[in-house]
Amino acid sequence: MEVPAGVAPIRAPYLTTKEEFHAYLEKEDNPRSPKGDTDGGGGGGDNGGTKDISSDLTEPPPKVQKLEEDGQEGNPREEAAEGLKKSPGGRKRARGQNKNRPCMNPMRYEKHRLCPSIIQERVEKCFFGTQCRFLHDVKEYMATKPPDLGDSCVLFKNFGRCMYGVTCRFSGAHLGEDHRNVVNVDLLKQWEGRPVVKNSLSKELQQRLRKKKVAFEKSNQYLRCLGKPSRAAAGGNDATNCSLSRGGAEGAKEGVGVSEREEAALEGTRPTADPAIKTAGAITDEDIVKLRPCEKKKLDLQGKLYLAPLTTCGNLPFRRICKRFGADVTCGEMAVCTNLLQGQSSEWALLKRHHTEDLFGVQLEGAFPDTMTKCAELLSQAIEVDFVDINVGCPIDLVYKKGGGCALMSRANKFEQIVRGMNTGPKGSMVGLCLAFRDEAGLVAACRGLGARGTQLLILLILVSVLLCLSGLQSNLPLGGDGNLVTFQPAVQCLNHLSHRNSYVNQTRAEIRSCLKSIQHSEETAKENKSCELKHQVLDVPLTVKIRTGVQEKVNLAHKIIPNLREWGASLVTLHGRSREQRYTKGADWEYIAECAKLASPMPLFGNGDILSYEDADRAMQTGVSGVMIARGALIKPWIFTEIKEQRHWDISSGERLDLLKDFTGYGLEHWGSDTQGVEKTRKFLLEWLSFLCRYIPAGLLERLPQRINERPPYYMGRDYLETLMASQNVGDWIKIRSEMLGGTASSPLCLELDLGSR
Repeated sequence: MEVPAGVAPIRAPYLTTKEEFHAYLEKEDNPRSPKGDTDGGGGGGDNGGTKDISSDLTEPPPKVQKLEEDGQEGNPREEAAEGLKKSPGGRKRARGQNKNRPCMNPMRYEKHRLCPSIIQERVEKCFFGTQCRFLHDVKEYMATKPPDLGDSCVLFKNFGRCMYGVTCRFSGAHLGEDHRNVVNVDLLKQWEGRPVVKNSLSKELQQRLRKKKVAFEKSNQYLRCLGKPSRAAAGGNDATNCSLSRGGAEGAKEGVGVSEREEAALEGTRPTADPAIKTAGAITDEDIVKLRPCEKKKLDLQGKLYLAPLTTCGNLPFRRICKRFGADVTCGEMAVCTNLLQGQSSEWALLKRHHTEDLFGVQLEGAFPDTMTKCAELLSQAIEVDFVDINVGCPIDLVYKKGGGCALMSRANKFEQIVRGMNTGPKGSMVGLCLAFRDEAGLVAACRGLGARGTQLLILLILVSVLLCLSGLQSNLPLGGDGNLVTFQPAVQCLNHLSHRNSYVNQTRAEIRSCLKSIQHSEETAKENKSCELKHQVLDVPLTVKIRTGVQEKVNLAHKIIPNLREWGASLVTLHGRSREQRYTKGADWEYIAECAKLASPMPLFGNGDILSYEDADRAMQTGVSGVMIARGALIKPWIFTEIKEQRHWDISSGERLDLLKDFTGYGLEHWGSDTQGVEKTRKFLLEWLSFLCRYIPAGLLERLPQRINERPPYYMGRDYLETLMASQNVGDWIKIRSEMLGGTASSPLCLELDLGSR
């Protein structure tokens, strides 16, 4: 049977129709007497009955894919017209973000909330005094609290103490008489002094950021070297160049709705920040001795598997899953630099690092050199990472229209100022060297600043010097025995006397004079540039950049930008083989990535795009890239890292996949909390991930291996009920899967927050 373009080939015995698929799930589900969630997601006990949740939530229509196979390209106009076809109900198909979807404020998850002083068992002192609006009667709270979701609390089981006490949705596992919190002292001592999660935002730093009391000496020095005065007064932080302001559901996901006073009161219940470094004489001097520029950490990621920074789904629990399956390098979700400078808790939460992430970086988004440089300086002092990545690949309009993400690829001056400012020195740092030292080495550095033309210039100088040396007109070769430059002055003089009829020599002579002229600046400028070059060190970790092929679909820019990034000091570049206009349609251009990898050498370049199997990864490595970054492939099947390392297809069972979801749930409760707010967050992000997991097709059902990332699965019957349920693209079926771990019905507050239109 001929398979339509863009549809995965599945063996005929497993194929079915949409009606038969949903009829089977409904038939199998009825005898199972669905449990539903007894809490209904709110403060009261909404049991929801035995109503079939799959019938309440309609399945989104399949997306029209722009495919390019066998030389045939889809007609965009026909696809656009197809998207506007009316549904049977007479309404146009909804696209984009559903801003009218039902959302619940995290403050209203519970109608009656318990006072933080009671949660911490500090009854004698309420944090809010007589103005406290929370409950103080534990018995009254327990009377309205929804029933527990299980009999085992992951926090108490793993760490010996649950910080959420009576508010925990699994409190039966650790509550004693009079609702007192039970503590496993032996297990608690094992974790004493060992932070599970690093890079937490301290209250003291947050207050200083909000009051603009943080000093950015290195950043201000760099901005002065640019000839651009800092907007903020000396010692203050500037967050006026706001490239993106997150709000609504974005900010709510980390609990922005909590008031400042209440947040301070709850500080004792949150995981503690990294302990200060203890010093013991000369043994540990990390608190006062920083790495010199020549001692900057090196980033060696050759051949490693890199999990891409994934907005929303690339959270800490998901990274732990991928790390378990063999991911070598992990990176936090995209964080907006202006929000970090303002001390927003929701943004700083994206920088958190689990202790199992041995190679970890953070990704920053910004559009201006002042805010990006200050953010880099702030992070180098406040958190512990192995590298910092600049997001120059984000295609969404909210970022692009403000000059960030992909827009930086067409803003070369700002892009250069950002990279140089965050990395090691000011614009023209090579010229700064020759200004400082006034020798031939400076001339070489200045010539290198000319790019490919400067390389030709240096080659010509060396050839002329060698000829002069052989003819006896120059006493020394241009390179001494130790490999250092001796002199180019005779060669320069010789070129000055050559015939003016040679256009190449004329152009070369003009460039040499331009370089020499830059060397003959005033002594004051020389000293200023020398101080900028030698003292400026914003980041003590490598700086990496993630880019796309370009902005427009058929106008590539990466091959022009990558050599510049190497000159600007980037340690690594990741190239996604699609333009901004393509988004995730068509295939990634790996031929172009191979060309860019040659241009990037010796700087490592990672390739990204369409990797869903070990064959895809092997083909990618043959293009000459230093490694591969995996994004959607990891969301669809996080065990792809194991497949690549073991060079095999893993026909994973539905039971193993369910265990994987249970592990994610446990990690989520550890990270977001086991109270009602934490449970709802875990439910939400589990549903987000299930919207990708449903695209996976078991290897044993395919007619040919491997599955391609842009091939959508047709309707098929799995080898058991659970495998069929996991193949459903109906959000109601995803809630059934979620109910196995955390309960929940179609009426729970967050079950409809998924933006199905964006899938």
